[in-house]
Amino acid sequence: MKPQIRILVYSILFFLYLTTTTVLLTIGEKLKTDPYITLGCGFAILNLIYAFLALKWNVLLNIICSIVIAALSLFLALKFTNLHLLLNYDPYQVKTAIFANAVFSIIFWEIVYQVKIRR
Repeated sequence: MKPQIRILVYSILFFLYLTTTTVLLTIGEKLKTDPYITLGCGFAILNLIYAFLALKWNVLLNIICSIVIAALSLFLALKFTNLHLLLNYDPYQVKTAIFANAVFSIIFWEIVYQVKIRR
């Protein structure tokens, strides 16, 4: 995949992460589930869609990478917000967690992509 296309796809993925977070949290409130489980499952589904449409790898590899990246990105986003680096700009750390999750996810997808094409 050309770098320009990857940048475009990552931009779309970043935008989808930002816009679907509130929808996933609303769904979690209606279902009365834990927000972390709802976000993790929602981001895993978003990653699955990305993996099957953009990468078109092996089915098992797509599923494993999607779930691992969603869980790891959400975990690291929560750890990043615990550092309280942007407390002056985002007092509740919600926007920081959303942006960190999207950025970590894109970084991990690029790492997986680079490892896959090198093999």
